[in-house]
Amino acid sequence: MDTGLVSRIIKARQYAQERERVEFTHFEAKFKGEHNTYQVNYDQSHWHCTCEEAVRTGVCSHIMALEKILGDSVLPAATAKQVAEPVPVA
Repeated sequence: MDTGLVSRIIKARQYAQERERVEFTHFEAKFKGEHNTYQVNYDQSHWHCTCEEAVRTGVCSHIMALEKILGDSVLPAATAKQVAEPVPVA
């Protein structure tokens, strides 16, 4: 086996264990729910899903599932919404 390839495999394993190195900035996914297939987008810490729950509340089970799958690589929808909303000044 090529020594360069071996080095890349070792580095890839290291990176895969150091998940804090990865931060998603944008992605799109199709999520096959129980009743329909939904489009879920993540862009600069903002989540969007085409399901009614997400449209109404800003978060849904599809977004929550992707947050769990992606872990610390994305900002959670609840936190993202708080970051996006200005803090009222007393």
